[in-house]
Amino acid sequence: MTEIELEALMADYMSDRVSTDPAHDILHVRRVVSLSRALADSEQADLQIVLPAAWLHDCITLPKDAADKHLASTLAADEAVRFLRSIDYPAQHLDAIYHAIQAHSYSAAVKPETLEACVVQDADRLDALGAIGIARCMLVGGALHTPLYNPDDVFCEHRPPTDKEYVLDHFYRKLLHLTDGLHTASARLEARRRRQALLFFLDELRRELSVSRVNDDQFRLLDF
Repeated sequence: MTEIELEALMADYMSDRVSTDPAHDILHVRRVVSLSRALADSEQADLQIVLPAAWLHDCITLPKDAADKHLASTLAADEAVRFLRSIDYPAQHLDAIYHAIQAHSYSAAVKPETLEACVVQDADRLDALGAIGIARCMLVGGALHTPLYNPDDVFCEHRPPTDKEYVLDHFYRKLLHLTDGLHTASARLEARRRRQALLFFLDELRRELSVSRVNDDQFRLLDF
């Protein structure tokens, strides 16, 4: 089976999987696959492990607010190995693929022990940063009907972030800290750029929320 044929099988399989939230759809999967491939090329990781793990890392997902959310990546790893066995994928790679899928999850808190697991985890976390990360955060918040921010302390300056109550708190609870846990040099380089997009968004939101009165001249400045 060629790499192209294998990826077509996995893409077809994943297209039938139902995501529990709009931020973990097939488009997210495809972005993680692209990022994983780029990181693997840069870091000399084994694509025979990285690509199946990236394609199948979210073959099972649980709702963001589920009490057993931390088990999702283990369930996904179990299902991924079942699927790969069904298409006669080389058995010698299955344990490494299982580990890479299980370790990708933030909530599972499983430490990646291989380069390939580091690559897949880094790719998944890069997709939570930058413009895409902002959009995905808002999608999840909207799906859960979570208010955008706490009007008494928008930017968590005098309280701990509670992202189950406010969407914006997720930036302070998780997103802005993702760069600290990245493993590969190439992912850290890309993450610095994407983190700046988060900070720019927060700065612009602070400016917009601070406007108490807008006159006609200010409106004209916004014309394109």
